[in-house]
Amino acid sequence: MSIIRRVRDITIATLNERLEKAEDPVRLIDQFLWSTREEIIHAERLYQQYSSHGTHLREQWLQAEHQKDKREQQAITALKAGEEHVARLALQEKQAHDQRAVQYKELYEQSRQNILELEEHLQELRSEYQTVYDKREYYSARMESLRLQQRMNARYAGSPGYGQNPDGIFRRLEERISGLEFEAGSLKELRRSGKQIMHEVQSGLQNTIEYELQQLKRKLEQKG
Repeated sequence: MSIIRRVRDITIATLNERLEKAEDPVRLIDQFLWSTREEIIHAERLYQQYSSHGTHLREQWLQAEHQKDKREQQAITALKAGEEHVARLALQEKQAHDQRAVQYKELYEQSRQNILELEEHLQELRSEYQTVYDKREYYSARMESLRLQQRMNARYAGSPGYGQNPDGIFRRLEERISGLEFEAGSLKELRRSGKQIMHEVQSGLQNTIEYELQQLKRKLEQKG
């Protein structure tokens, strides 16, 4: 396992551990996404540098191979011309180019291996970023639903009639109005009864006065 992958595994493990204790998982996920995005940017920059360097190494390797083949042909040509000394010099240069080709080929292959590993790492980072981003959108939607539910509960909890049957509300209203009407009718009846009693009292008093008046008249007539 590469050092890069070990670092990423530690980061993911840390994220999973912190998510279990986080009060706001969306904010923590945003921090992780930002960190992952920064790492992707750095990895892409490093990939471009590695690719450019690998291209340079391959050109040096192929150029050395070309020079090696060229010196070998020159040596053959010199031998055919009977110039053994020139052929020997050409073979010496061929060996130098051969050694250079081997060295640059090793560097290129090592660079190519690093490029392949970096490509795999970038693919993992992008896939991981997309997966976590999708989870972030899901948890964000859940958190928003929870916030709206809490606002609705705070707004309507305890409100008169909330969650009750409208028929029940109007039935109680009808009972209340009927009670008020009954009280008003009873008071009206009581007032009517009071007036009648007063009339009867006044009539009785008037009769009593008339009776006493007639008695006084009789007494006066007897004396006269």
